[in-house]
Amino acid sequence: MSVEADAGRLKTEADEPGWEVDPDDEWGVAVVATVGRQLKLRREAVGMRAAEFGRALGYGEDLVYKIEGGKRIPRQDYLDRADEVLDAGGLISAAWEDVKKVRYPKKVRDLAQMEGKAVELQLYDPLNIHGLLQTPEYARGLLLMRRPAYTEDEVERFISARVARKAVFERDPVPELSFVLEEWTLRRPLGGREVLRGQLEHLLEAGRLRNVELQVMPMDREEHAGLAGGIEVLKFEDGSAVGRTQAVANGRPASEPKQLRILELRYGIIRAQALTPRESTAFIEQLLGET
Repeated sequence: MSVEADAGRLKTEADEPGWEVDPDDEWGVAVVATVGRQLKLRREAVGMRAAEFGRALGYGEDLVYKIEGGKRIPRQDYLDRADEVLDAGGLISAAWEDVKKVRYPKKVRDLAQMEGKAVELQLYDPLNIHGLLQTPEYARGLLLMRRPAYTEDEVERFISARVARKAVFERDPVPELSFVLEEWTLRRPLGGREVLRGQLEHLLEAGRLRNVELQVMPMDREEHAGLAGGIEVLKFEDGSAVGRTQAVANGRPASEPKQLRILELRYGIIRAQALTPRESTAFIEQLLGET
């Protein structure tokens, strides 16, 4: 067992926002509680008090108790350091494989799981740049606009979740991704002009990927098939599909052929009404020059 006193300030909850456990996430609560209980048992087995253990890890005693009590999600570096201090031979570090699955809100995990299996995604958001395309800075600016306001923990958790969802771009084989973006979402400088510039540059980079098509819906269009709300259609390798929109089934995932046909019809019309991918790239470049 190795114990090193931390000469600096010990970390508290304020230093690591976004790692609270969602009490409504039963599976997440169970995983975090189990890991916390194992940490406590191993700590007590080597005769270490919580305060001493915390100092060795660089964390405050209160944070140690919260993690061991299943009230706080441990970070990967916390588990790795605990493994070293408790001489656990990699068993504590291995718990990260389970913990990282519950790091994000349940509804985001469910969505990310579906996105991770899809071979084709058709995505239209009338209110914001789609989450899969958002930079962390833009996502923060957007989340800070929410009223009633999110807590700092919630903001950090949602940002991390959106970043994690971008793994869909790194899959092999990569899925086909189609996005339709509203012009006004590309003009509103949420988070400031520099944040918007970074977001527009990111869109141009994403649009260069061979499996990604970005289209912009101009504000001067006199016809628009997307006024009923956002659309998401995910298609899978076995030929099945799942769709979602507030206008159908109250936003719940729908897989019935009739409902999917409506969503695909609307999405197809929206794409036809929007600028082509080439025109959209030129339009985003023009906006970037003006920003």
